[in-house]
Amino acid sequence: MNAPPATPRAEAVLFDLDGTLVQTRIASWTVFSTINDRFGLGVDGPEQYFDLFRGNVYDSIAKLCRDEEQAAEVKEAFLALLRAEYSPPLVPGVGDVVRRLAGHCTLAVMSSNAMQVMRRVLTDNDLAFCFAHVFGGDVIPDKRAAVRTFLADSANTFGRRCSADYDEGGLRQAPDLASTVLVTDTAGDVRDAVEVGIRAVGVAWGMHPAEDLLAAGAEFVALWPQELTAHLLGDAATLPPGGACAIPPDGARAVPPDGARALPPGGPGPAPAAGAPAGTAADPGPIAAGGCGCGCAGEPDPAAAGRVRRDRRRTAAGTRAAPGPEAPGPTAVRPGPPDEILDAVRRVMRR
Repeated sequence: MNAPPATPRAEAVLFDLDGTLVQTRIASWTVFSTINDRFGLGVDGPEQYFDLFRGNVYDSIAKLCRDEEQAAEVKEAFLALLRAEYSPPLVPGVGDVVRRLAGHCTLAVMSSNAMQVMRRVLTDNDLAFCFAHVFGGDVIPDKRAAVRTFLADSANTFGRRCSADYDEGGLRQAPDLASTVLVTDTAGDVRDAVEVGIRAVGVAWGMHPAEDLLAAGAEFVALWPQELTAHLLGDAATLPPGGACAIPPDGARAVPPDGARALPPGGPGPAPAAGAPAGTAADPGPIAAGGCGCGCAGEPDPAAAGRVRRDRRRTAAGTRAAPGPEAPGPTAVRPGPPDEILDAVRRVMRR
């Protein structure tokens, strides 16, 4: 019996937002139900609303309207309410998956949602600088067009490795159709990916069940977020996050005791590893409240910000070129006790 052909390792991963990265079934329906009642669209409940995503959601909503003028009004009102009220929680485990993938792939987000919402969700969860491209529904509402825009970009090799600057190494293979994957929770998105010619991977925790995603053309449906890492990276999935992606979000960092370290203007930063030189991956220097390490939340320090970015790039490049254990830093030398204490101890020992 012949083994199935190996799945090419992903070089670019395009994520849907709602239902894939964030939990959307309740949050999204709550917003839409207000629009549904205001315009009398006749959607009776959440399951009927989820069915609208079997195709382009705005095309589906337009079919519920009496004419194009009302369809435009409904879309505008829906996006406005999303911008104002929509802030769903992240799917558990997805944050770690994104940070691991960012060290190996160029990442993008595509959504029917508004850019303002996407920015809020990604920044609130410390994932904004893992993504090199963001396509919102108020910029490119058709995901097929968004995928084609990404593929046509001559700079799509350059990703973001969990820091504000873009990768300048250019060492990765440029993503092609076989190495570009859309990860989504809706059958409509899967069909869009297949039509454009890229691969599609489904997730079972979103709007549509696994059997619908597979029927639409998904090559695989993940039951847990961690399966995405294994499926998309293969053997490289065992490597830990490297470079800036290895630094946890601000909320996970231990706050040093009073007096242990001066706090930057943006708030408390991480406690440095013993003996780690300042400004390295082990001690990234002052971290702003936004988590980017550039000092943008307080008074900027251009020299410190530049040092952090350079060290992160060097660390990330070293991780990509030769993954393995990091070299230990210099051992910290602790100051000894004062001389008078040592003399007193010696006198006691001689008695």
